[in-house]
Amino acid sequence: MKVDLHNHSYYSDGFFSPAEVVKFAYEADCDLFSLTDHDTTEGIAEAQIEADKLGVELLNGVEISAFWRNMTIHIVGLGVDINNDILQTGLAHNQALRKERAEKIALGLWRSGIKDALEKTKSLSKTEMLTRTHFAQMLISEGYCKDMKSVFRRYLTGKKPGGVHVEWKSIDEVINWIHAAGGKAIIAHPFRYRMTHTKIKNMLNDFKGVLGDGLEVVTATSTDEEVSLGNQFADKYNLLYSCGSDFHGWPNQRVRIGGLRDLPNLDNAVWRYL
Repeated sequence: MKVDLHNHSYYSDGFFSPAEVVKFAYEADCDLFSLTDHDTTEGIAEAQIEADKLGVELLNGVEISAFWRNMTIHIVGLGVDINNDILQTGLAHNQALRKERAEKIALGLWRSGIKDALEKTKSLSKTEMLTRTHFAQMLISEGYCKDMKSVFRRYLTGKKPGGVHVEWKSIDEVINWIHAAGGKAIIAHPFRYRMTHTKIKNMLNDFKGVLGDGLEVVTATSTDEEVSLGNQFADKYNLLYSCGSDFHGWPNQRVRIGGLRDLPNLDNAVWRYL
């Protein structure tokens, strides 16, 4: 069974439409697929139409920014009711924060000599949501950096020109939004937060303590060591297993839908509990 439960369309920071993303899942022979745009479910309806047409099983999803001990982490909600008022109110809150952040990023870049950053970045987005990925792609296309890694390091983190601190809602609040909508709350890509293993374990312990459900054990970029550790951590904190490529589809990104290692333990796979 081929499963990919973490993917993005142009409704957040992906390159392709929801329908195109679902088509890629179909071409990759995915049996179960989820569209998990950042802080929005706007692309789900279009994705569902294409999934029905192609015979792909689509699981409603969303990736929500949250705060844990003053750090931003991402929580994927799987199997959510996209019409739930509590979830949508929470997502609207995050969307407002994202709009405010985009304006601050543009101002910071302007102060560093990069003019018209907001207008140039808007030209790369097919919806009103502007993310750091859009700013990064703009800076690459304008020749300021050669790749995503360098652009974040030079411009978009910490005290760099486009580094903006956002105070998202706490993990327990975000988990409540997901649970209110009937979904499962999953910590996304645990090894990307620049945390020590001890800190990751502290995060997972706190996450489980506020009724979080699962952990993304396998991503497209997971090493063998990370899969093994994710497996151990999920078992230690009694968390369900999830997997997702985190596909965005920009021409300078290599991740492909469905290109994932197998989960170590299918008995605890999140889709068995939805």
